[in-house]
Amino acid sequence: MRYETTVAIDADVEDVWRVLSAVGNWPDWTPTVLAARKCDDGPLRVGGRVELRQPGQPSRVWTVTELVPSRSFTWTSTAPGLRLTAGHRLRADGPGTLAGFDFTVEGALSPLARAAARTIRRFVDTEAHSLKAHCERQARPR
Repeated sequence: MRYETTVAIDADVEDVWRVLSAVGNWPDWTPTVLAARKCDDGPLRVGGRVELRQPGQPSRVWTVTELVPSRSFTWTSTAPGLRLTAGHRLRADGPGTLAGFDFTVEGALSPLARAAARTIRRFVDTEAHSLKAHCERQARPR
């Protein structure tokens, strides 16, 4: 199962990156994350881990597998029979930013994820639109 969405944000890509990459602060701007705890010191990096608690979900540790500073990061979380992958991409679009989000469920138990597909889509969409709203409220005048 894979789901993706894109949202246009009226804010500079560097400003959006600062918000998106500060994963410990996600509970401040998206209702899909109740608690976030970085397991490592320093900025987000490949190999870095973050524990997220989300509504109706068990607490999961996500490990960053790819990162392009100011542009994108991907992280994964595993459970018996499942591998969850979430991607976050930013691209400058004139004075604004296009933000892309994707979520993939793989593994032996992935067919069971179809039952959760609506929740997954809702979470991904909510994160995208919450990032947009937060960044546009915080945007510096140009």
